[in-house]
Amino acid sequence: MKLAFFYLFVLTIIMGGALAYGFIVGDFLEDGGELMDNPWGIVSLFDVYVGFFFFIGWIVYRESCPGFILAWSVAILLGGNVVAGIYAIIALYNSEGDAKAFFMGNGKRCCPPKEKEA
Repeated sequence: MKLAFFYLFVLTIIMGGALAYGFIVGDFLEDGGELMDNPWGIVSLFDVYVGFFFFIGWIVYRESCPGFILAWSVAILLGGNVVAGIYAIIALYNSEGDAKAFFMGNGKRCCPPKEKEA
C-alpha cells in the first residue's frame, strides 16, 4: 500500500506542478485559442476529457451517493487529473490496503434505501 500511495502522491504532485507552471507562465485564454486552432490540440482535449469520463465511470461504479458522485465528477471536469489523483489517494487510504475495496468501493451506502410502503 505504501508504494501505491507514493505512486499516486508523486503523480498528483507532478500534475499539480505542471498546472501551476502553465497558469503562472502561460496565458490560458491566448494559449487555449491556439490549442483549438491546432488539430492535435483538439485531439488532445478529446483524449483528456474521454479519460476524465473513464475515471468518472469508476467513481460511479465505486460510490453509492448521487451527490458525492456529482461533486467529484464536476470537480474532475473542472480540476482535471489533479482532482482525480486526490480522489484515488483518498480511495486508497479508505481501502486500508484492500485492493477489492479500492477498485470496487466498500459496499456501504451513503443514502439509506427507501422502505417499501405496505
